Amino acid sequence: MEKYKIVVKGLVKNEGKYAIVQRWYDDRIQDPYRWGFVDGQIEFGESPDKAVVRLIREQLGIDSVMDRVLYTWTYMVGDTFYIGICYECFALQTETILSEDLQKMMWVVPKQFAKHIDNEDIIHDLRMVMEF
Repeated sequence: MEKYKIVVKGLVKNEGKYAIVQRWYDDRIQDPYRWGFVDGQIEFGESPDKAVVRLIREQLGIDSVMDRVLYTWTYMVGDTFYIGICYECFALQTETILSEDLQKMMWVVPKQFAKHIDNEDIIHDLRMVMEF
């Protein structure tokens, strides 16, 4: 049986800066302590557009609106094929309440992405759709 999962990533923008997050250490969390963006899996029956807004609310405690799809990506883990969709979203406020899965959050300009995010694939994909 073929297994597929859809994941979404939200680049949350406010006044030219983007929210990046750092997760706590946990055996179940991929890449603890690494900086990245809000992300997660969609729930069964949920649209990817609604999922990214939900994840932003759950992880950052803020409301947002989805603006556009920036890029897509795929990868395999074991026998599961993952399809990823990266969205640019606009924050409707800047005061955040982090979920317990997150250790830190900060607002950065795009030219600071490579300083904090050490996943070269993410930086490469972002450079294809943004200037920094």
